[in-house]
Amino acid sequence: MHALITVSRRRIFAPLILVAGRVSTAASTLPTAAVCGHQCGGQAPMEEPAQSPPLPPTPNYFLTMSFCQTFSDSSSSPQHSPFLPSPFHHIITETQRHPLQPRPRPIGGSVDTGAILAGPDASGTEDDVIITMSEKQADPDMKGWLYKWTNYLKGYQKRWFVLTNGLLSYYRSQAEMLHTCRGTISLHGAVIHTEDSCNFVISNGGTQTFHLKASSEVERQKWVTALELAKAKAIRQMESEDEDEEDVGDAGADDVANTLKVLTAKLEDLRTCHDLIIKHGAALQKSLSELEVLDGSTQDLTAKTKTVNERATLFRISSNAMINACNDYVDVSSTAGRKWHRLLQHERDQRLRLEDMVEQLARQHSHLEQEAKEQMSQAMPPGHSHSDDEEETEFEDAVEELAENFIVHVNTAQAHKRSSSNVSQLSEEMASLNGSQATTPTEEVKQPNGRPKRQRRTRVPEKPNYPINLWSIMKNCIGKELSKIPMPVNFSEPLSFLQRLTEDFEYSDILDRASQIEDSCEQLSLVAAFTVSSYATTAVRTAKPFNPLLGETYECDRTEDLGWRAINEQVSHHPPIVAQYVEGNAGWSSWQEFAMSSKFRGKYLQIIPLGIAHLEFGNTGNHYTWRKVSTTVHNMIVGKLWLDNHGEMEIVNHQTGDKCCLKFVPYSYFSRETPKKVTGYVVDSEGTLKWFITGMWDEKIEACRVISQSLRGGKPVYETSPPKVLWKRNPITPDADKYYNFTELACQLNEPEELVCPTDSRNRPDQRLMEEGNWDDANAEKLRLEEKQRATRRRREAEAEQAAAEGREYPAYSPMWFRKETDDITGALIFRYTHEYWECKERQDWSRCPDIF
Repeated sequence: MHALITVSRRRIFAPLILVAGRVSTAASTLPTAAVCGHQCGGQAPMEEPAQSPPLPPTPNYFLTMSFCQTFSDSSSSPQHSPFLPSPFHHIITETQRHPLQPRPRPIGGSVDTGAILAGPDASGTEDDVIITMSEKQADPDMKGWLYKWTNYLKGYQKRWFVLTNGLLSYYRSQAEMLHTCRGTISLHGAVIHTEDSCNFVISNGGTQTFHLKASSEVERQKWVTALELAKAKAIRQMESEDEDEEDVGDAGADDVANTLKVLTAKLEDLRTCHDLIIKHGAALQKSLSELEVLDGSTQDLTAKTKTVNERATLFRISSNAMINACNDYVDVSSTAGRKWHRLLQHERDQRLRLEDMVEQLARQHSHLEQEAKEQMSQAMPPGHSHSDDEEETEFEDAVEELAENFIVHVNTAQAHKRSSSNVSQLSEEMASLNGSQATTPTEEVKQPNGRPKRQRRTRVPEKPNYPINLWSIMKNCIGKELSKIPMPVNFSEPLSFLQRLTEDFEYSDILDRASQIEDSCEQLSLVAAFTVSSYATTAVRTAKPFNPLLGETYECDRTEDLGWRAINEQVSHHPPIVAQYVEGNAGWSSWQEFAMSSKFRGKYLQIIPLGIAHLEFGNTGNHYTWRKVSTTVHNMIVGKLWLDNHGEMEIVNHQTGDKCCLKFVPYSYFSRETPKKVTGYVVDSEGTLKWFITGMWDEKIEACRVISQSLRGGKPVYETSPPKVLWKRNPITPDADKYYNFTELACQLNEPEELVCPTDSRNRPDQRLMEEGNWDDANAEKLRLEEKQRATRRRREAEAEQAAAEGREYPAYSPMWFRKETDDITGALIFRYTHEYWECKERQDWSRCPDIF
């Protein structure tokens, strides 16, 4: 008994997918033992209540649950499952039922995910519910009327029972079979016992119990016999499936290796037997020849005959051994072939199930997203905003860790108002003073030498409208490593990651202002604003940049108009690492090496930066370091892609010990925090608060200086100056979505230039073809470049193996413009710039550059 119950519990954890336009209690049409995760106690069930009025139409939720409640006569409302999200409880308890054809399956079988169709069909309405099964409806083993105990008020009630495939289901009438099943119990592991001449009980280990009564003793015996036979059949079917699963599970890499080893040994036996047959056959042939030429001496004839018989016996033994070895080889190969065939079939079935499951999740997510947006729009109260009459603003949410310990009062000598985004709006004079210097980086002005600056383009060719089948691409990516999936250019933008990293310096005017400030804490607040500004374009730029090839470089010389120049290089391919060095005319320099790890979670992709960024001001010697925060790409399967930057960033001045802590508030559906919000503070080396920082990473950053500190109610109160804008995002053109949502600087990054390095990203042919709108040619060129890079890597690996075999050292790959050294600040190995690129460009000496394009 205990063993049967244990097996039954293991089997009831089969997944159940409820699909509905309006989700109803249609789950009861499936086997009850497959959906019930509660202990019902085994007491006599109570009568079912009358149907309650239908609830208002609910959205097209698509639910995936591992456990569900049993909808039967014994419960007036299902218990809440611990695995069911609370927002969906009202959906599951709805008693209005849809017309569903019940098709019970054996509990031992597996549910075919491809058989469940989520969402409305082509011909029906959104309220239609379609559930199809992969196999045909089996004829019932037995069916007929029985009396089922409901409750103490109504006692036994007449119900129509159907026994099929080891499942006993019941309905109120025969007509109800077409749309509603009242309950189902699995006979596998169930106990069937009789109480008197007409009554019998079916229980599956305490989770569910049917108290039944037949019209006569003969009728009861028919049902008991049929139930016992169905139970035995279900147990046999489950055991056979378990054996198949164990066979498939055992056939791993070790089993394949062992089988190959056995086959190799058998093949060697065949070769040995073959050699013995040849040897003994030649000896026998020689003896027969000598016997033919014998004169007739009786003694010699006897000796030769004996020799012939001995050699014939050896030949026969060798032949029998050869036959046995052949039979063994055939047996082993046949057994292995059948086993591998089952393994292959199992893997094929698993792949199909996974594909169907991903497709179902995609549909579910799309409908959930649509309905959630509608519910949010309906629930949002109209015209909610902050008060416009505040005489004094409290920055209690500037930083979460300190929010309970102090209150910040802002000096409102210069009156200003707060918008609903919780970011102060200053007068135009204040904004012009602090944040508008970088709004027009490409204005036509004269250089000091009197010559006009170079005219640069302000946009790229418009993005063509190429349709793409996302599902066909995803199916080919299942089971592959994320970094090795060949991505078509349809998901990219015509910039390489080297160029995208250069965009971090679009608002370099912040660093120019910071270089002129002597107060280290105020300078640190500007550095913090600069680090936030690098995320400004990620709000609308969701396309993937091109992965750089090993040895690919990118230079950006904007000393004439923006006052800085940068050089980037892909210094490693496995893992991918980009090294960058930027120097400004105002006396600052910045360098970093960027690497990342990615985690694909099904519906979203999380990107975690690993490198450290450095910034140094030459006039003061202040040296700052920080790490970038994480980025999450949502709606990877269906829906509109969007990015969220979240995490904590610590910026440290290693010269003075000052620190700035920034928090990028993560997006949460249940949080009241403003999306994309950034809060932070600056402290000096002694831990004294100097500045408070707040804003949004895609809009602007403000800061206010701490003037004085006092205590109120045991909590420190900080009086601050009016906030000033440290950075404000440049507006983009209204039609930027037609050309990848590029900013003006992004449009200029891939603009063709002469005299650049041959490995420069501007010379990359697939990227150039995509920018020009030739996406088909770009895809073909991208495959050619990737295969060329793989061939180069294979050649280097072969040369390294040959050098190792010869006992000589093979030089590892070395970057062209960077060298690996130990960082004095962090103590880690970094790629440091050699300061040779611009000199080589002046001489046009590109002899060290490989042919990568």
